Amino acid sequence: MLRGLRKASSNWLGKTIMAVVMGVLIISFGIWGIADIFRGFGQSTLAKVGGTEISTNEFRQLYTDRLQQIGRQFGRPLTMDQARAFGFDRQVLNQTLAEAALNENARRLGLNQSDAETMRVIFSDPNFKGMNGAFDPQRFQMIIRQFGFSEQRYLLDQKRVSLRRQIAGTVAAGLEPPKTLLEALSRFQSEQRSIDYVRLDAAQAGTIEPPSPEALAGYFDEHKAQFRAPEYRKIAFVAVTPEDVGKWSEVSDDDARKLFEQRKDKLGTPEKREVSQITFPNVEEAQAARSRLDSGLSFDDLGKERKLDAADVNLGLVAKSAILDHAIADAAFLLKPDEVSQPVQGGFGVALVKVGVIQPAVQPSYESVAPELKKEIATGRARTEVANLRDKMEDERGGGASVTEAAQKLKLPATTIEAVDRAGLMPDGQRANIPPGLDVVSQAFNSDVGADNDAIAYKGGYVWFDVLATTPPHDRTLDEVKDKVEARWRQDETAGRLKAKATDMVQKLDQGGKLADEAASAGLKVESTASFKRDASVPGVPSGVIAAAFRTAKDGAGQTAGNSDTEWIVFRVTDVTVPPVDPGSEDMKKLKETLIRGQSDEQLNAYVARVEKNIGTSINETAFAQVTGASNGSNND
Repeated sequence: MLRGLRKASSNWLGKTIMAVVMGVLIISFGIWGIADIFRGFGQSTLAKVGGTEISTNEFRQLYTDRLQQIGRQFGRPLTMDQARAFGFDRQVLNQTLAEAALNENARRLGLNQSDAETMRVIFSDPNFKGMNGAFDPQRFQMIIRQFGFSEQRYLLDQKRVSLRRQIAGTVAAGLEPPKTLLEALSRFQSEQRSIDYVRLDAAQAGTIEPPSPEALAGYFDEHKAQFRAPEYRKIAFVAVTPEDVGKWSEVSDDDARKLFEQRKDKLGTPEKREVSQITFPNVEEAQAARSRLDSGLSFDDLGKERKLDAADVNLGLVAKSAILDHAIADAAFLLKPDEVSQPVQGGFGVALVKVGVIQPAVQPSYESVAPELKKEIATGRARTEVANLRDKMEDERGGGASVTEAAQKLKLPATTIEAVDRAGLMPDGQRANIPPGLDVVSQAFNSDVGADNDAIAYKGGYVWFDVLATTPPHDRTLDEVKDKVEARWRQDETAGRLKAKATDMVQKLDQGGKLADEAASAGLKVESTASFKRDASVPGVPSGVIAAAFRTAKDGAGQTAGNSDTEWIVFRVTDVTVPPVDPGSEDMKKLKETLIRGQSDEQLNAYVARVEKNIGTSINETAFAQVTGASNGSNND
């Protein structure tokens, strides 16, 4: 993945795309919300935005969380060095500054949002809905606790997010991409090409005799760096995770039934009611309206008299927990079908409440939820056991025991790898036996023999490791790697012959030759693929061929490497088609939306930059360098 990012950004188009993607990341995190970072003002300050201070400790936590998120996206941990190489350190800092600047700007503009509206947004968030599709208070509490929020802090954070969205929406409102740009990009994306091609493989390279000792030695001397032995380290580690410790099948039915009885009322689908309400400014008006209902006026007609739409009156079929006003909820769930309440003093005024259809609660059986309950119990027990083992391991290590010695005493399995390089490979080229997602190798290469290393957080548990020995990098002799050298020499020789043969074939095609004739004389089969776009992935056709075809004119010939060192492709472009632009097509709509998003982000970038300049922004570069692992920094605070 990382190599792919480097490759993608190696040409002008890739650099443009990566710049847009990174710009979107910088602003999107700043607008749509990142972890709450503005607390602990008494700590050392990493940055100031207007009157807002960003503490070093809080930025360190935020930066660590962001690296872990990126690591999960890549499928492998991201080291501090790699993060700096890709500029993620500055991106996270910019995200943090952008959020602070917009929060400060919202305060200066006097923007605000009611608690009721903020609660409405939270209640409609799909992340907080249970299996029944309704807002689940327990799930809400569990999720916000995982991110270190109290309920009040989360409410405040979401209010700030909403205000930033208001600003962003205003700044980007009314943007429209130029028609000429839309049409040009549409033609670029929709252009299609067709090619005929042949594959040259090792058979076309002819017989390659083994190299003479002198030739092999000369090749080795020229490419000695490719066969150099890397630095190896001998490491030992112990992993303790809830997944390893907990086995849900060991939980008894008695324990699971106890939890079932405790949660019986919350496990199923709660009772739902069709609730309608009309709000009045005071009790007197509500009571007068209630009397008119008793005299025959319908609830719907009463709503129309007060110029209320059906959507303003009817809350829908809802569970009690989904009604924001607790007083209204309590009243609604005491009424009978088609009954209207007496005036209710709610949090937002006095209301009359009516109930229509009542949908009874559905209670699941123990058998249907037993597996999940047992798994939850086992996970809880495992976390407790992991915490106990963590304390015991730390005690043993604090007493001078090595990781292996501590593991033996606590009867935990320890893994020792005799030699592993930075890429996680052993001297034989095989990947070391390390659990997926565990970044123990890069940690070991940032440590040393005898160093006291901190435990690594891993899958809800911990990993302890020791570096037992190091083997420095060194040049290998030809005798040590003779087979590898000869294989590499043979690959290079084959590739050279194939490229020369392909070059000769292309020259003949450019001079008027036919691909079918050239293929027949070389004993090759002509293949075809038609009507592919520049971003297409055609089965069996290397991506390099697709790219090369779009660099070649119609009826022109070209060549490119195949999927291996012993494959070369020669092709001729047989057709180039640019479909007419259809303004109403789905592709054009998506393209327009993409351009508008890009323009909006660009506009917002400029706006945030201006806000930061106007309110004043300073960065403690020394503190920033310490947090991100940089070796040098300067203090601009």
